[in-house]
Amino acid sequence: MEMTPALVGDALVRLRRAQGQLAGVVRAIEGGGDCAEVLTQLAAVSRALDRAGFKIVASGMRHCQAARERGEQPPMTEDELEKLFLSLA
Repeated sequence: MEMTPALVGDALVRLRRAQGQLAGVVRAIEGGGDCAEVLTQLAAVSRALDRAGFKIVASGMRHCQAARERGEQPPMTEDELEKLFLSLA
């Protein structure tokens, strides 16, 4: 399935936000930031990445279901989508 901004929607926004948070974590470490604050921000980045991944899988599921409803062959099988979902869990 081809990834497009229209397909992934909100996930792209989440990824950009996580990218900014990760850059902040790197700056904090390079600048000798507080350990607890760095780890808190790193945990936030990790959650943001996880949620973006789940959003992408959910978008793929909706895309495939819509293709089925139109009588078209979906770009991915349910088993393939399940495997991707489980890779994030």
